[in-house]
Amino acid sequence: MQPKGPVKTETLLATLATAPDKHRGVVNMPVYRASTILFPTLAEFENADRGHCTYGSYGRYGTPATEALEDTIAKLEGADHAIVLACGAAAVTLALTSTLSAGDHLLMVDNVYGPTRRLCDYELKRFGIETTYYDPTIGAGISELIQDNTKVIFVESPGSLTFEVQDVPAIAKAAHARGAIVIGDNTWGTPMYYRPFDLGIDISVHSATKYISGHSDMLMGTVACKEAHYATLLRNFRVTGACPSGDSVFLAMRGLRTLAVRLKQHYENAMKVANWLKSRPEVEAVLYPALPGAPGHDLWKRDFSGACGLFAFVLKENPAHEAMAAMLDHLELFGMGYSWGGYESLITPITLGKMRTATKLPYSGKLLRIHIGLEHPDDLIADLERGFDRMKKAA
Repeated sequence: MQPKGPVKTETLLATLATAPDKHRGVVNMPVYRASTILFPTLAEFENADRGHCTYGSYGRYGTPATEALEDTIAKLEGADHAIVLACGAAAVTLALTSTLSAGDHLLMVDNVYGPTRRLCDYELKRFGIETTYYDPTIGAGISELIQDNTKVIFVESPGSLTFEVQDVPAIAKAAHARGAIVIGDNTWGTPMYYRPFDLGIDISVHSATKYISGHSDMLMGTVACKEAHYATLLRNFRVTGACPSGDSVFLAMRGLRTLAVRLKQHYENAMKVANWLKSRPEVEAVLYPALPGAPGHDLWKRDFSGACGLFAFVLKENPAHEAMAAMLDHLELFGMGYSWGGYESLITPITLGKMRTATKLPYSGKLLRIHIGLEHPDDLIADLERGFDRMKKAA
């Protein structure tokens, strides 16, 4: 059932890891739960460590299902190889620790995902790696921050809290001119809507917990790369052992099959809700790059082919805690919780605090991050409208 020639992404997703001839006619790749791997001959035992999944010597190194998932991720991203890990934070950690050493300098975007910032501020610092945070809108100006020992520039476009879109091609050009590489977090854009390697990124990471899963029931991270970086990443992965479970691998493949259709609906729903929020008197700004007039829209239009359901909006004022609670505590269709990318809608008040150190947002009101799920957008709008009414009454 695997297509032999080039096909559209939707077809690749629908046919990934389908091998009924190898599984007694079963369409879906079965769940592989494995630790011990047995070898029928001494020769196969001795050669086991020369491969990754199919010839791995232990379950931690992968199974046929892991190999099928990694091959699909690599094809989707336009990479030569991919590695799947236990979670998104593990993917970021693998990418950074495989490319940085004591005495190196890292340029990290200031709107980065919180756990990545904590990795830089505590663990990388502990091992003698210096981090400088930079303005996400700096573009080609990044060249002025590159030092002789700068080895990596990390981009997250758009950032998952404040949604600045970065000029990645300009950053990549400056990095490569000085011998640095670019690592990009592509969780928001997904392989459907953003082609990282076409824009100059050298290593692409994902929290597959989000849209690749799509069902809020598993944790996984992915790292995709070209041939030049694979051996180092694979060695580090094998040593650190941050492997996903067999069940997570199965759930990731299940999620990928519907990624295209889910994202279309997330995008359509998010646009409708974002436009409605833009019209509200309580809202100062809607930070959704796909929305015309929003910050970063021109770069988004140049580099992306679509958008997911995650964005933020800024209130014109900072409501009292009681008013904020009145709005959020009684929402019926929006849950309050971390993560995003599942079928359900979420809303989270954001306190930036020390989460930005190089730049400040040009807003003084409260920031709310919102994930638009697969519910009907009219129902989501009605739920938010009732929340705004409660907030005003409690003010």
